[in-house]
Amino acid sequence: MLDIRLFRERPEELKKDLEKRNGSFSVDEIIEIDSRRREILTLTDELKSERNRGSRRIAELRRTGGETEDVMERMRSIGEEIRRKDEEIADLEDRIQSLLLEIPNIPHGSVPVGEDENANTLIRAWGQPREFDFDPKPHWDIGEQLGIMDFERGVRLAESRFTVLKGMGARLERALINFMLDIHTVEHSFIEVQPPFLVNSDTMRGTGQLPKFAEDLYSCSNDDLWLIPTAEVPLTNLHRGEILHEDQLPLYFTAYTPCFRREAGSHGRDVRGMLRQHQFDKVELVKICSPEKSYEELELLTRSAEEILMRLELPFRTMLLSTGDMGFAASKTYDLEVWLPSQEKYREISSCSNCEDFQARRMNTRFRSGENGKVQFVHTLNGSGIAVGRCLIAILENHQNSDGSVSIPKALIPYMNGVSLIEKQ
Repeated sequence: MLDIRLFRERPEELKKDLEKRNGSFSVDEIIEIDSRRREILTLTDELKSERNRGSRRIAELRRTGGETEDVMERMRSIGEEIRRKDEEIADLEDRIQSLLLEIPNIPHGSVPVGEDENANTLIRAWGQPREFDFDPKPHWDIGEQLGIMDFERGVRLAESRFTVLKGMGARLERALINFMLDIHTVEHSFIEVQPPFLVNSDTMRGTGQLPKFAEDLYSCSNDDLWLIPTAEVPLTNLHRGEILHEDQLPLYFTAYTPCFRREAGSHGRDVRGMLRQHQFDKVELVKICSPEKSYEELELLTRSAEEILMRLELPFRTMLLSTGDMGFAASKTYDLEVWLPSQEKYREISSCSNCEDFQARRMNTRFRSGENGKVQFVHTLNGSGIAVGRCLIAILENHQNSDGSVSIPKALIPYMNGVSLIEKQ
């Protein structure tokens, strides 16, 4: 959520910043409603001052034996007027809050301005796409022929965009989860968390999933609970409503969770295989830090995610997203894109974002400076460390062999109980 002072003090600059988001936003409406609210607040304060004076006047008249009826009648009228004004103020505040929740974060000055992914900027690339001496297969063919993926039964058990992993497929998924968590906790100093997979609406609002993305979420109709679309949601909200001390920062959290998304806006895209699923596994990284450190922490966060792909010997590139391709809550985002031979293109496998104080304002998460005791909002960062299912896909496709088998990257063999090759089951 943006600071309301931006609308009051820098409206034209704010409009220019939001124009980079390629959308239409209710800046003027918020300014108008806020101006009306402040006018009514001033009138209400004047009425309350008059009521206080009237109360003192009544007390004085009673001491001196004077007539109080006229003053008391005026006080009753003022009290009723104050009640009406307070109700109007509350209504205007609700309207402002509702509008603010729909406005995205302001892009950082280093973010390229553009309408979509075509304006993204290449930051760096690692590894060379493999040159095959045979026609590489897509992961769905590899998985089905090896007997480790069952798409038909996934649909039968649920619906389209659900998959059953079996045998070495399930083992590979579990191995990747443990491998990622070990790297992030042992080498990158993240604290492992096992959060709830169901969270309430306040938690969803805190990170920006509600109200804007409600149609992409799965909800429990009998409870105020939602299936998490990413562990970013519970991890970032761990300190919602708290005032931390500067000495506690930065906080690093990581978690493995299943994630649930309707993929409402992706009909017809990536229908085959596991690339775009309603349920998928992910290891998430979250940082909570002071504003002065957040962009340094973003670079470190991105490097932590890149390290996973390097050790798994998967070619990838790191892209700085444009204003038109960036997520709702982000001020700056790097996407890691892994090479998929079957598509002959790079596909997103991790997004690493600095949200500055956008989420912290929604969650009311603050910290107190040790030097002067000043209380201010923290900055929050998140990134996939990384999407497990897409990583599994990339391993199958990049490490496939001409006989249909798949070689396991060296770093992962200990997590596969020494298995170095997946062959037909």
